Amino acid sequence: MFQESKYKQEPVQKDLNIFKEELSEKDFQAFSSFIYSQYGIKMPPVKRIMLQGRLLKRIRELNMNSYSEYKEYFFSKEGQQKEIFNFLNVITTNKTDFFREPVHFNFLEEEILPDYFENNNSGLFNVWSAGCSSGEEPYTISIILNEFKAKNPAFNFSILGTDISHKVMNIAAHGIYAASKVELMPLDYKKKYFLKSKDRENPTVRVNPMLQKNITLKYVNLINSPYDVKEKFNVIFCRNVLIYFDRATQEKVINSLCRHLEPGGYFFIGHSESLSGMNVPLKHIKPTIFQKVI
Repeated sequence: MFQESKYKQEPVQKDLNIFKEELSEKDFQAFSSFIYSQYGIKMPPVKRIMLQGRLLKRIRELNMNSYSEYKEYFFSKEGQQKEIFNFLNVITTNKTDFFREPVHFNFLEEEILPDYFENNNSGLFNVWSAGCSSGEEPYTISIILNEFKAKNPAFNFSILGTDISHKVMNIAAHGIYAASKVELMPLDYKKKYFLKSKDRENPTVRVNPMLQKNITLKYVNLINSPYDVKEKFNVIFCRNVLIYFDRATQEKVINSLCRHLEPGGYFFIGHSESLSGMNVPLKHIKPTIFQKVI
């Protein structure tokens, strides 16, 4: 937010000029090139107005007067140390929900888990939620695995959730969401896995600690491999993440992730994504569902 004393000293017209100024093509290209080189996220020219709008809030919070001033600060040594995580929070879109694209959770519950447990009932079932955002995906996975464990007590599991945004990872770690997030969830799941707040004006739910105890959250930039991840996984969710990368980066990321996938393990992508024509060690099982070639 603006510092009160400085804001009062500035002429009103100067404040209005912030809203009228546009992010220049040169400054946009500087940000776009940085985003691609460091995080693999493609930001074509049509995204300039989007970036302009998102950066405006940070410019206000830092009490700056222009996009060029923010760019100068961002690319300074101090800016690269202090601003990078705020910048990532600005540029990344974190749209997610519990049980989003339910076909994957149905397949996990009905096909993968019974087959795994029949053949590996003494092992540890590992799942990676890559690009886990604010945590709805790993918590949904945890619900499915906890339900399976309730019927099969010898079953044990672990979930890794990773993202590049510290802001959404913090939300995931706290596990507190608007009550509307779970409105469409089955009633028995809501009662068993979520605790309702007593605040009627701002109703929220908190995930039951039993959902959290098998989840590890970690910062991982998917284009920087090898990853600081030691486990091998039976299932990797990488959904609605690849859409931010160009084709070459998508193939690189998938191959990097597959190094951590057990032979015969499953790989899920989003419904708007495709692996067609890629040189990756995966075979197609069903739409958006793949299995690592043994």
